[in-house]
Amino acid sequence: MPINVTMPALSPTMEEGNLAKWLVKEGDKVASGDVIAEIETDKATMEVEAVDEGTVARILVPAGTEGVKVNDVIAILAAEGEDVAAAAKGDGSGGSAPASADGGAIAADPEADAASGSTAPSKEAPPSPRTGAADDSPKPAPARNEGERVFASPLARRLAKEAGIDVTSIAGSGPYGRVVKADVEAAAKDGGKSAPAAAPDKAAPATAAAPAASAPKGASDEQIRKLFAEGSYEAIPHDGMRKTIARRLVEAKSTIPHFYLTIDCELDALLALRQQLNAAAPMVKGEGGDRPAYKLSVNDMIIKAMALALKAVPAANASWTESAMLVHKHADVGVAVSIEGGLITPIIRRAEEKTLSAISNEMKDLAKRARSRKLKPEEYQGGTTAVSNLGMFGIKDFAAVINPPHATILAVGAGEPRAVVKDGAVTVATVMSVTLSTDHRAVDGALGAELLGAFRQLIENPMSMLV
Repeated sequence: MPINVTMPALSPTMEEGNLAKWLVKEGDKVASGDVIAEIETDKATMEVEAVDEGTVARILVPAGTEGVKVNDVIAILAAEGEDVAAAAKGDGSGGSAPASADGGAIAADPEADAASGSTAPSKEAPPSPRTGAADDSPKPAPARNEGERVFASPLARRLAKEAGIDVTSIAGSGPYGRVVKADVEAAAKDGGKSAPAAAPDKAAPATAAAPAASAPKGASDEQIRKLFAEGSYEAIPHDGMRKTIARRLVEAKSTIPHFYLTIDCELDALLALRQQLNAAAPMVKGEGGDRPAYKLSVNDMIIKAMALALKAVPAANASWTESAMLVHKHADVGVAVSIEGGLITPIIRRAEEKTLSAISNEMKDLAKRARSRKLKPEEYQGGTTAVSNLGMFGIKDFAAVINPPHATILAVGAGEPRAVVKDGAVTVATVMSVTLSTDHRAVDGALGAELLGAFRQLIENPMSMLV
């Protein structure tokens, strides 16, 4: 009966691969363990060995084919004594498939099935992994019995022979215990004394194989969890906020063509003005006694500068829609506030019209209510731009993700002493790096640069924010 050769699963999370190269051709005889093809995954190219012996009757998937699904039939073998021409007439829908760790006719190490007692699937066998019903969990490297064949890549065998090392004495770290180049090199450094994989304790429960390196695109929860050892993590269900943040970030990065502009701003004049304004704050009665009417932060002044910059460059105060560009009449500045379990962006409405003290007091109130989750929807929905400041955490610079429907977001780094050149001489100034993330559909490079230039002018000449 013809034997179907199927695309193997070379990792627990593999769903498809590229058939890079056939190492056999139609009419060739193959034996169990012969390398017959090279398969490309998203991480590497791996050699694949035949499980059964026979003659290659027909190759169904040519070399170079991309995106071949796991368990798709890629070739047909004629079994020993079977008519090759008759077997070649098959299309892969019939015939048998020899046992393998993933249900296919090729496996990175067929010994895994011998250890687990797997046999060729019967008509009553569960569906293939493509239907989601079969178990495609990773298999542990099998124990080696005396005289049992050791699976190793051709390169590993050649290197072991050149080094005078018995390949059967090497513990394999490849898929399903296969000996690879790195294992031979490690054994050579150890003087060829690497021990074979130890047989598991029959009384001990079976343990999972080492986790796979990475998850495929669109991996399911189950596939991702297989990347980690059982019991090594705590699964904390997502709340509504985290789900919303994830959905909006995916939307932003998948639909908005981001580009980034970074500029350095000197802060010494701003810091001096802030100190003067805070020192001049009148005292008002409040809980616990008299207190200053306001206490400005650097972030308050950044919010004001961003609002005034958008007023100076109104074309950048925009939102993209498929039918029109929405150019806003006011600068409604959202400010990222970190709260338990995520972040939220309350908005300072018409910030270009408000005084620094008004912005400061409003921001303190919004942040306090944001952390207690008492904001009203209209206080955090909408806006025309946003500011995200990580300077208080010592972050020098970063790029923020745009929050739709905004076309810009300003990422603010820490102010720090840096060497600068003034009038041909090196001096020290307090410098802050800011990065503008921009929706290229709405704001082009030159327009974004003009907006950042206006922002820097305000930061370095802060008195202009008071008039």
